[in-house]
Amino acid sequence: MFKVIKRLLLLIVILGLASTAVVYGVLSLSLPALDGNGRSNAVVDPVKISRDALGQAVINANSRNDAAYGLGYAHGQDRFFQMDLLRRNAAGELSELFGEAALGLDKKMRFHQLRKRSQIILQTLPDADKQLLKSYAQGVNEGLAQVGYSSFEYLLTGAAQKPWQSEDSLLVIFSMYLDLQSATFERDQALIQIEQAYTKQMVDFLTQPSKYQAALDGSKLAPYSGGIPTLPTQTQHTVKSIEANQERGSNNWAVTGTLTKTGAGIVSDDMHLSMAVPVIWYRAQLNYMHSGEQTQVTGVSLPGAPAIVVGTNNNVAWGFTNGYLDTADWIALNDDSKTWQEDEPIALPDGEVENYPLILSEYGPVKYINEKPYALSWAAHQPYAVNMQLLKLEQAKTVDDALAVASDVGIPVQNLMVVDSQGSAAWKNMGGIPARKTPSELGVNADDYSVLWQQTELERPFIKNPQNGRLWTGNSRVVSAEDNARFGNGGYALGARSSQIRDRLFEKQTFAESDFYALQLDNQARFLMPWHALLLKQLKTDQTKNQQYITALENWQQCACSTSIGYTLVKRYRDEVINILFSSMEDELNKQQGTLKYVKRDLEPAVWQLINNKPDTWINPQFKSWDAQLHGAFNQTITKLTEQFGNNVQSWQWGKVNELVIEHPFAKQMPLLAKLLNMPTAAGFGDSYMPAVQGRSFGASQRFIAQPGHLEHAILAIPGGQSGHPLSEFYRAGFSDYVEGKHTPLLPQTLMHQIVISPIK
Repeated sequence: MFKVIKRLLLLIVILGLASTAVVYGVLSLSLPALDGNGRSNAVVDPVKISRDALGQAVINANSRNDAAYGLGYAHGQDRFFQMDLLRRNAAGELSELFGEAALGLDKKMRFHQLRKRSQIILQTLPDADKQLLKSYAQGVNEGLAQVGYSSFEYLLTGAAQKPWQSEDSLLVIFSMYLDLQSATFERDQALIQIEQAYTKQMVDFLTQPSKYQAALDGSKLAPYSGGIPTLPTQTQHTVKSIEANQERGSNNWAVTGTLTKTGAGIVSDDMHLSMAVPVIWYRAQLNYMHSGEQTQVTGVSLPGAPAIVVGTNNNVAWGFTNGYLDTADWIALNDDSKTWQEDEPIALPDGEVENYPLILSEYGPVKYINEKPYALSWAAHQPYAVNMQLLKLEQAKTVDDALAVASDVGIPVQNLMVVDSQGSAAWKNMGGIPARKTPSELGVNADDYSVLWQQTELERPFIKNPQNGRLWTGNSRVVSAEDNARFGNGGYALGARSSQIRDRLFEKQTFAESDFYALQLDNQARFLMPWHALLLKQLKTDQTKNQQYITALENWQQCACSTSIGYTLVKRYRDEVINILFSSMEDELNKQQGTLKYVKRDLEPAVWQLINNKPDTWINPQFKSWDAQLHGAFNQTITKLTEQFGNNVQSWQWGKVNELVIEHPFAKQMPLLAKLLNMPTAAGFGDSYMPAVQGRSFGASQRFIAQPGHLEHAILAIPGGQSGHPLSEFYRAGFSDYVEGKHTPLLPQTLMHQIVISPIK
């Protein structure tokens, strides 16, 4: 019997090893070749595609079109599946890959008809831009063809790889609109529903300005003075956890040459996005001739688009944060409003099709909010939404050159932060801003609709070389209080991050790259200090019962540090207070297919007004008093932490609770592949409301710091590797440096691989 068991075990081991060998064998077939020579009729002169130890793609070409081909070739080799998901997501075409499970998301995206808009915009682009996109698309398809075998994602889904088209690159830009601006019109919808269910006073109360205001001119919005509205009688209900919308945004800041030893300006940029495998950005350097001069641009590209998004040409360096100006309005339709239906066919696997009927109007697509028709007017729906003007930054010699193109660039509106080698630094909103003059966070009557929606705003504020030499943004209001009335609030961040960045910048008089990196990693918990004081005072009313929690709070380190238990308690306590206070409102909005999710970031001032004034109507029915309500919030905090992480308080350390987990999209569906596909987990080292933004799968998607003219010290760290192939030497390259906060060089290091594509004569 023993021999039989032994043989069975041996057979299992052999079969396991054999299956592993088969998996690795199949995967290895789809690894791209990184060395060799090829020929193409898509290039005019030879194009070199080299890679260094991190897999950074270095493109050498004689023209910008040939450079676009080379970048496309590298993207096609390393990131095609990611690119495919981006275009399909924006176009509402994921169901063709994933079946009926993706229909809900596809219908949500088809509401915007972005495939049709991309096709229309493509035809209006200048011939030079069309050729650039064509060259890029040919590079993508030939890079993909070189691989020869479909990647494992297509083998698992059974889907075919469709060739890249020029319009797909526009869809990739539209995908960023969806990521960065959807919360704007979702927030407006929530505010419309709150006004209708409660009052305009409630809207004003919930969205009142915070004390964390960090506009560049120092201006303050007028404080709210409308009093605390009465909350209608609450019925007994289960306290709901109100989900927080991820703050897709970023930090950036800059100083002029008066504050650097070199005399050049220095810029820092870290863009906060959801993080998955592969990470969204792709390191690249483009080298090409332009007007008889050599151009070199180094930074991050977005696979699917032929541009360097954030980077430097050694004359200027630039970065972006999401602008959060109000770029969307819901137009309340009346009886005279003309509407019509268009059918959007959504392809499913095996040739099946599901029809999605879409109601349209002259103002935009139509949705019913509380059974009333509203049309969405959004910058992304306008002709100026997307173009190739961002490429002009590659030729900028000075800050003034960069500012001059800001109004023409078709991207989601961003805070452009730019510096030059001569010491100048400037900020300006770059991207599509509707020219209509009166933005609204609530519904706009159709009779008040402005035809200026069809035009982008040319006159926009900017600041260059401020007297103090410092500039900063962090997704909160940047413009003056006066300009705020013109450009509106599209869901600004609270301002705690921006305030902390501003204050840190005034702590020093001279800056280098290391100082900027330290600020990117600043996780001091300034924002939560009032919450810490409130909770500590509350727990000390019963020191015997709460001693272990009091000890944790007294040793919380005042930071989102990985070993801090106190930070976890304070952060989770704040969440539970908000859940208890607003759960009846969330319950009411849920009945109308609404949520406070997109308004939650606004609530901080209102919450403290409620805590300080303790109005009776805001006591949840399950509690008899405000003190009981606040104690109940902490009890709920402990209950949830115990359910999630066990009753050992040491397991509540912030590094474990907020562990960084960057996963491949397929890993959750196929846990056996998780170890092969995912990045290693890492202890949490940051949070929201501080410069070091980090969640479980969210945070700084890159860290960029540069002084033009002095790039030998420039930094570019990314939380993942270049390649989307799990067997590639570049799959995880650079991840450990990112987690450890090392100064990963921006410039390519020793080149290890080279492909040369020559023209077919």
